[in-house]
Amino acid sequence: MKKKSIDVSLYILSLLPFWVLYGISNGLYYLLFYIIRYRKDVVLDNLKNAFPEKSDGERYQIAKKFYRFFPDLVIEAVKMRTMSAEQVLRRIELLNPEEVYRHFAQNKGVIGVTAHYGNWELGIYRLSLMTDHPRLVIYKPLNDEAFNEVYNGLRSRFGATMVPMKQILRHIVRLKNTPHISMFVADQTPTYQDSDYFMEFLHQETLVYTGTERIARLTKNPIVYCHIGRKEKRGHYFCKFTTLVEHPDDYQTHEITQLHNRFTEQIIKEQPEYWLWTHRRWKRKRRI
Repeated sequence: MKKKSIDVSLYILSLLPFWVLYGISNGLYYLLFYIIRYRKDVVLDNLKNAFPEKSDGERYQIAKKFYRFFPDLVIEAVKMRTMSAEQVLRRIELLNPEEVYRHFAQNKGVIGVTAHYGNWELGIYRLSLMTDHPRLVIYKPLNDEAFNEVYNGLRSRFGATMVPMKQILRHIVRLKNTPHISMFVADQTPTYQDSDYFMEFLHQETLVYTGTERIARLTKNPIVYCHIGRKEKRGHYFCKFTTLVEHPDDYQTHEITQLHNRFTEQIIKEQPEYWLWTHRRWKRKRRI
């Protein structure tokens, strides 16, 4: 019943035209930043630790830009409930899809890596529409089962298969030597049971997932980073592919993990307002 109620509400809201939804987003910006101050302490603290070289004023301006962008993410996620394939194609441009297709032509699977940057959810839609080969989206299940089902239903509208993290090995092995793409949003905070590897990320000791590297070593598949950035026109994005790893066996332990996290770090430094700063990314500390 809860799932149906959430889905119906989402469907009704998604029928509103973009110009109305962006008007709502404008109001949400003022509400979240100036009145409710939604996780504002978390955002400013994260920015202070990530950019110690910047002044308080500079970090405050980044925060304002982030809060201006964040409501757009929310309303665009709502719109995804009824967004057509044609609308997706218009709103996110693949700059160099041949970088993925060349791996498919060699009968290889592609391990796609991205981050909570730009509109990563819309990016999943666009990647789902770029090929008929299997598309896997690796996800960490939400605690609320109803929200989890609705969320997965949204993400799989254009043919992607949702795969919980703990089941990824079974799916990847089944697709060995078959062209496919598996997408990892690799900047989440792991539990201590899921990872024990720390590295410096944005000037802070950070617990990171190593699953992408482990899957690459097992399958010998290349790792392709999907940089989903925002264009100047509101609600429009691009996706640029970069092959970070061609042959996983050429790298030492943890080098691949370091590589894709460093790539994410550089993207964030260039335009920090498009990363998800409300996330408590550094809540896990090294155990003594």
